Amino acid sequence: TPTTAQKPARPKAAAQAAPAGPATGKIPPTMAKIFQAALQNGASDIHITSGHPPVLRVAGALRELSLPPMSTDECREVLLPLLNDEQQRRFDETLDMDFCYDGGEKFGRFRTNYFVEREGMDAVFRLISEKVPTMEELKLPEQIGRLTEASTGIVLVTGPKSSGKTTTLAAMIDLINNTRREHILTIEDPIEFIHTPKKAYLTQREVGTHTHTFGTALTGAMHEAPDVIMVGELRDLETTSLVITAAETGFLVLTTLHTPDAIRTIGRILGVFPAREQAQIRSMLAKSLRGIVSQQLVPSPDGKSQALAVEVLVNTPAIGNLIRENRTFQLPSLMQVGGRAGMMMMDDSLIRLARNGEISKDEALARAADDHKVRGELQISAEE
Repeated sequence: TPTTAQKPARPKAAAQAAPAGPATGKIPPTMAKIFQAALQNGASDIHITSGHPPVLRVAGALRELSLPPMSTDECREVLLPLLNDEQQRRFDETLDMDFCYDGGEKFGRFRTNYFVEREGMDAVFRLISEKVPTMEELKLPEQIGRLTEASTGIVLVTGPKSSGKTTTLAAMIDLINNTRREHILTIEDPIEFIHTPKKAYLTQREVGTHTHTFGTALTGAMHEAPDVIMVGELRDLETTSLVITAAETGFLVLTTLHTPDAIRTIGRILGVFPAREQAQIRSMLAKSLRGIVSQQLVPSPDGKSQALAVEVLVNTPAIGNLIRENRTFQLPSLMQVGGRAGMMMMDDSLIRLARNGEISKDEALARAADDHKVRGELQISAEE
């Protein structure tokens, strides 16, 4: 809890978040059964699809539950009661909805998406851990923790969908929360992990509930005296531009992108800007970038769990020069020899996980950027 020298703690974000569904006692019995099965099987996601049985995603693989297919009417009957009146009105208008559903102590919280497709109404629920994981629990390299020590700049966490980006970001925010007496502002769509103030003073805002857009929230943030801003995702030109401006203005900004590695992350950021502005943005990014963490979750050999493979780029003067001069294709060469600065290549992470038996050699090879290197390091013959 905050010390007496700090500002009084604000109400928890849970009390301000988007209205969750009704109390767990009102959950339709079929949904309660599905939620329970997801928890018992350690699932990360639940898929409800009209015309099909419910499906769980466990360790990255989809598994049907031994329940009968759900008709279009049945899907609506089990899904609509989880919405309050305002959410149902919005869903009827847009036919799409992102929100966090709170199933109470029994089931926990879920990042949820409702949508309509050819067969009818569908939904995807992603289970959210009640406890914010630590860097150690996620087995993240120490350098990722050191990136949070910066007072200004941009830190990007990237990777494909379902690669744990939000969880890594939450662990980084939790580390700052435990170590710095500063104001942390999060802007999310929707709010996933609930952070309790520790040393830091925390404000959590949800797009669509507490603010209209990421851009509106970021513009307002300039006057809300944060030290650290967490933005759920860089989705468009406005958000990207405001994040770079915030970093240049003196804030530390943590955010995510759906890109697989450092080179394509930088390319994606530059690509949202008109060509005439890209030289200026390269110069700004070369100065403000602190690091890029790219990650993916890889199934274990027994298929019962997943291991986190990580690539880390740290913005040294040499890295900054390559970005400024539009020579990002040379980044891997500097990253290969950047171990002393805390840099790590994805292939090296895959090799380490395979050697430790956390993933198979085949998985490491299938995800490798440099097949020849991974084959040599893991002693995989050309015939395999």
